[in-house]
Order: sequence, then structure tokens, then C-alpha cells
Amino acid sequence: MTQIAPISLREANNFVTNHHRHHKAVRGCKFCIALIGEDSDIVGVAICGRPVSRYLDNGTTLEINRLCTNGYKNACSRLYGACVRIAKEMGYKKVITYILESENGSSLKASNFICEGVAGGKIWTGERKRDNGVPCELKQRWVKYL
Repeated sequence: MTQIAPISLREANNFVTNHHRHHKAVRGCKFCIALIGEDSDIVGVAICGRPVSRYLDNGTTLEINRLCTNGYKNACSRLYGACVRIAKEMGYKKVITYILESENGSSLKASNFICEGVAGGKIWTGERKRDNGVPCELKQRWVKYL
């Protein structure tokens, strides 16, 4: 049986650095959680914070900035569900997250998130021509209203 546990940003970022396919660590957060597997090892983490888009940063919206697992079965859905429950308890009204357009969003669908469609451009940094390590493709924004 797995369980959700609090985790420090440093520990969560270390997991992201070691396991995420295309994202790096984040600079800050509101909270982080881990999914602990049957052998007491971390099998996934979620890092939640303010929305990256200043237009969505209204004080009642939380963004799941990183969600990363080692492939453990149903880990993504468990982490999404826990993030939503925690956000609701903290008084947030909406939770958002982004995935690459090439990803199918099955864990988000299983967690009752709604796809709002394509959001932003291929590179988050706007007109600047810097490579931040993220694949150069469009993103989808998913939302869960609380």
C-alpha cells in the first residue's frame, strides 16, 4: 500500500532531477508531497506553487508545477488527487497544471481534471531564444475547479 507524505522542496527537486523526462527543478513552492511505496521508497512527488502565468496568479489558483514518478502504477493519479484535496483544504478555488501536447493526460482525466486546450506557445520564455530544456511543442492546460 502506498501513502502520501510531506516532503521538502529540496528532496522533491532531487527526485525531479533524477527522474523527470524533460523538466528541471523548480525555485519555490507552496507545498510538496511524496508518494511512498510499499518498500518505504519515494515513488513519486508533486510540487505545487503559484501559477507561472501572472495572469492566472489571483491568490485562489494553485498550479501543480511538477509531478514526477518512477513509473509506479497509479502514482500520478494518487498525487493529483492528493494535491487537489490539500489545495481545497487550504482554500484554493482552482488547481491547474500543464502537459505537453503529445501527452495523453490519462492520469488527469482519471483525476477529473478538464482540458482547457492549448495554452501558451512552444517555449514559455516568449520571444527570447533560450533553450530551457523543455521540448519545443505546445502545451495543454488542465484545470480542476474546487
